[in-house]
Amino acid sequence: MKEKRFKILYSQGTVDVQRILVDTETGVHYLQTSWGYAGGLTPLLDRDGKLVVRFANEEE
Repeated sequence: MKEKRFKILYSQGTVDVQRILVDTETGVHYLQTSWGYAGGLTPLLDRDGKLVVRFANEEE
């Protein structure tokens, strides 16, 4: 069976939810938010404005 493309690295909240997802193929991290029937997804950036790219199995 093929592994899922996105993994949840962090999640908080139950109604207003924030999650950090990682794309297992590219290593790019995303911030996902949802509240009620609305939500959004954006790439996660570091303090220099560069994409956060780290695979889920890499050390912090």
